[in-house]
Amino acid sequence: MDAGIVLGNLETVAERLGVEIRYEPMEGETGLSPGGLCRIRGKQIIIVNSKAPPEDQVATVIKALRRFDLSRIYLRPGIRDLLE
Repeated sequence: MDAGIVLGNLETVAERLGVEIRYEPMEGETGLSPGGLCRIRGKQIIIVNSKAPPEDQVATVIKALRRFDLSRIYLRPGIRDLLE
């Protein structure tokens, strides 16, 4: 499945969970940082490196979303497979 389509589906999942996804350019001391899940002022936010390849962006969002209870929301079968 195309990484852009997968990202769009993952963004929908995050929205249903009430989690914001932000795409920001990030560079660490050792190169590109992938980003991840954080809490800012009590709100869950997934920060994704906008400079990372689409496949790495997908991996970052998947890793963050796996920390949530996804059993109560509808997930497309392909997306569910990625998140399990």
